[in-house]
Amino acid sequence: MEMTTGDFPCRLSGILGCLVLSVLYVGSLYVWRSPLNRDHPSVIKRRFFSVFITTLLSPLVLYFGINEKFYQGATLWELLGLRWTGIIQAIIIPLCLTMVLFLGPLYMQGLNGLWRLYVEPTYWLGSVRTLVWWRNQVVAPLSEEWTFRACMLPLLLQCFGPTTAIFICPLFFGVAHFHHLIENTRRGMTFKTALLRSCFQFSFTTIFGAYAAFLFAKTGHFLAPFTAHSFCNHMGFPDLSEVVAYEDPLKRAKLFSLFVIGLVAWCLLLTPMTNPSWFSNTLFWQKHAIE
Repeated sequence: MEMTTGDFPCRLSGILGCLVLSVLYVGSLYVWRSPLNRDHPSVIKRRFFSVFITTLLSPLVLYFGINEKFYQGATLWELLGLRWTGIIQAIIIPLCLTMVLFLGPLYMQGLNGLWRLYVEPTYWLGSVRTLVWWRNQVVAPLSEEWTFRACMLPLLLQCFGPTTAIFICPLFFGVAHFHHLIENTRRGMTFKTALLRSCFQFSFTTIFGAYAAFLFAKTGHFLAPFTAHSFCNHMGFPDLSEVVAYEDPLKRAKLFSLFVIGLVAWCLLLTPMTNPSWFSNTLFWQKHAIE
């Protein structure tokens, strides 16, 4: 289906809307001036309040920037990916797909005994009592997916094709993480080191952002990218240096193979496991065909 709103004014308004959302989100983190570390409880609590206000305000940008003719009959809640139909699939399937990608790291956790720790109630009770856990596993994934996917992507999809929108959207997400440059230099890190770290973080957050945007567009559910994001925050960036540290060459080869197998399997399963019909998604995907 050809877009009728994909002209320059529409695209410009979509980009500006995304820029406003990015500035609003990052700016909310720095309204509180404090010399304390980002992991300090008082800093975390203040930022929780800031992103809560941002989460409330972000849908207004979508509301005023949406073209009702393009999304005929769709409610604001549906555009934000908040609907009941297909919700179970939207939670389970993207999580399983993301776990396939982390096949190597998950196997390493099994070797290190972390799987046994996961079945211990005391592990989870200890985790939920810390503000850092709530930030990493709940508040950050929820607020970031809400702002950078649920509120941004519908603005872009009405002006760009899905592939273009999916790769534009995460650029705002990646650039937004450059605010860590300020925090790292405050900690005493040299500007060069902090810049290199921020560039690396920009790269992998942009790649993940494209994946999260893909999940949102294909499933039409906010919970799909949120679940994947929370899981990725739990796993962290894959540590290949730990694989190299193994003295047994056969074990190293096995682990590297699992990393590669996970990546290849994820690439092969990405499209079939996100079939929009599985999630009853007719809002975002029937209006376009993938370029």
